[in-house]
Amino acid sequence: MRSTIPRIGVLFVILAVILAACGGEGGTSQEPSESTAASSDGPAASEDASGEVIEITWFCCLGAGDNVETQVPTEEAVVAAFNEEHDDIELIFEMIDYDDAYDALAVKIAGGDPPDILGPVGGTGSAAFEGEWLDLTELIESTGHDLSQYSEGSVEFYQVEGQGQVGLPFAIFPSMLFYQRSMFDEAGLEYPPQEYGQPYSLDGDEVEWNFDTLREVAKRLTVDINGNDATSADFDPEQIEQYGYDPIFQDARAIGSYFGAGSLVADDGTTAQIPDPWREAWTWHYENIWEEHITMDLALRDAPEFGNGNPFNALRAAMAVSHTWYTCCANAVDDEQNPIDPDWDVAVVPSNDGVTTANFNADTFRIWGETEHPEEAFTVLEYLIGDASQDLLGIYGGMPARTADQDPFFAALDERWTQGVNWQVARDGVEFADNPSFEAWMPNYQEAFASIVTWGDTMRTDGSLDIDAAIDDFEAELQSIFEAPPSTPAPSAEPSASEDE
Repeated sequence: MRSTIPRIGVLFVILAVILAACGGEGGTSQEPSESTAASSDGPAASEDASGEVIEITWFCCLGAGDNVETQVPTEEAVVAAFNEEHDDIELIFEMIDYDDAYDALAVKIAGGDPPDILGPVGGTGSAAFEGEWLDLTELIESTGHDLSQYSEGSVEFYQVEGQGQVGLPFAIFPSMLFYQRSMFDEAGLEYPPQEYGQPYSLDGDEVEWNFDTLREVAKRLTVDINGNDATSADFDPEQIEQYGYDPIFQDARAIGSYFGAGSLVADDGTTAQIPDPWREAWTWHYENIWEEHITMDLALRDAPEFGNGNPFNALRAAMAVSHTWYTCCANAVDDEQNPIDPDWDVAVVPSNDGVTTANFNADTFRIWGETEHPEEAFTVLEYLIGDASQDLLGIYGGMPARTADQDPFFAALDERWTQGVNWQVARDGVEFADNPSFEAWMPNYQEAFASIVTWGDTMRTDGSLDIDAAIDDFEAELQSIFEAPPSTPAPSAEPSASEDE
């Protein structure tokens, strides 16, 4: 989850620094302290026939994995088990807490001591090192690695033009529409569709389940203090008790991508652009806040009585688009923050202009492009996403990309969410993943991402915008960021272990 909800203020390492560092000049490698580095306590690997034992370093944690209580013990056990099974490879686990990992990795690269394999890491963490991941195509072919074991669409997610197959599926987080059954019941509305391509019944008519339909449904689910919904002439937008819709933990890129996959940087790698579907999505989102009053503004969304940023959890939003990782945070509570029995289910993401895009988060392990031992690193990669995957997915909270592992995963969710949830929606959503990913690389990634966060907040705070002009201004701001000299991260001091997730 950490890699899918990026922290503002984290220092992203920029590509220019990495490229310079890979030239082998300057810097010394940063050795992690005893509190942040761990290696297997298992038996030392024996020598192979040539008398050589290959050391493969696993670097963590650009995403999840640094919790010393709930995650590191399992990671160390996985390393020990691997080393027990392999005589010719010794896997070394190096854990540096998330807040320091980007800087620490940059220092290691600059010192000519990059790790062999990194992870788990999501789209945002990977984009900070764009272009530096190993193309796995030849290794997949030479080893006969079975790609059919993964959910349809998840392999393509890691295919990058000009770079090849830069990863294999591990933990996936399809998007879905979460909805409160009781709120639909109270409004006399049919539940949203749970099969892609299925129409929605509204006022006796079968209509396409698209974002226009969602807006109409959301109006009827937005209720003021007097019980009037947003379609009523008596509706009071200044005293809304329940909102119809909110994009939970979705930044502006994510909001845009549901209307169609795209990128904020053109194919030339330097020109800022706003994809047409994103412009449409942002206009739709802005109108929902300030004209339709079905989505709350920033101040209200972050207010304690509206869930401190999680209004669906606080029963203040009837629908919320999010991902499977949101199952971490959908514990319904009453006004006194007491837990109540959950009543939510999930539905499919609406379409736009006849096309469905259910944007997609994913974590995996990646091999550093300049590793001296690609075959051995791939052996480790196959182990981490294969034999060790159940143990690791259990501590990272991801839906398995391997279809054979998904039934046990959802069975575990059913033990927690006993109201009955149609998890087939999550399985089906993988097919509609956005490609390119909305989290893909941009020049000056750190500054560009900060600008995206600010832009998302602006849409939720300023009701007086000329939205078309504001989008143009945002595009111009991105262009200036893309053209600016790269920022240079200062190497951090010796990192300390993370105490919490």
